[in-house]
Amino acid sequence: MAVYVKRREPPAPGSIPEALDMFRAEVRFYREIAPVVGVRVPACYQAEATEAGTSLVLENLAGWQPGAEPLAAVCVLSGMHRRWVGRAHVCWPWLRPVGLSIELVEELFARVWPALAGRTDLTPEARMLGQRLVGKVAQTERAISFAGPLTLVHGDASLLNMRTGPGGEIALLDWEDVSAAPGVVDLAWLLVSSVDPAQWDEVIAAYGQTAGLAQALPAMAVQGFLSMAETPVGTAAASGWVRRLEAAVRRLDAPP
Repeated sequence: MAVYVKRREPPAPGSIPEALDMFRAEVRFYREIAPVVGVRVPACYQAEATEAGTSLVLENLAGWQPGAEPLAAVCVLSGMHRRWVGRAHVCWPWLRPVGLSIELVEELFARVWPALAGRTDLTPEARMLGQRLVGKVAQTERAISFAGPLTLVHGDASLLNMRTGPGGEIALLDWEDVSAAPGVVDLAWLLVSSVDPAQWDEVIAAYGQTAGLAQALPAMAVQGFLSMAETPVGTAAASGWVRRLEAAVRRLDAPP
């Protein structure tokens, strides 16, 4: 049996992974939530958390197609959100709440933004959005609380964290950011991280109720800028981030 072993050393003191308890959260996900979550995830054969770190022995899905078709992916997310709305935070009170340790993200964005703002591949439209977020990262995170009822969210629902099986089944991987939050958080991050702007309207319509998307998009744009900061200037990946961030600002600025 082919397996995938994921080991994490204890996170650095004062780091975002430590503050969010990301590694142990994923262990708890596979122990407690995965058996009943209602979406396809890798089978878990061992999940341990000790003082030395965490260890997961998971089904190896390396043979599956990386990613997923965006419309199919958003339908999987929507179904999971409907299944657990109003229940996830009750069933698993340890799930990360909205806004936990956002001050660390605020500090990180403030450090990263000057270099980002000076990049030659950042367009004026995207730069304007980033500038609007400076000093308001915590505010954007708190706004998520008004984006809809709490449910179970993946927390990093990009297509990079999905695989598509031979029969079209979609599996969600990497549950370190599992949280209790409005479902549109996953939708907003799927859009900003992965979906070509030409498909945004179609993907949003397939998700269904999206009244809170405007509250979730700014916080996801922050994460988009932080991800772009790790991408070399002038690459196709960087260009993709710019296009999607431009789409976010256009949607945020569109008349209601």
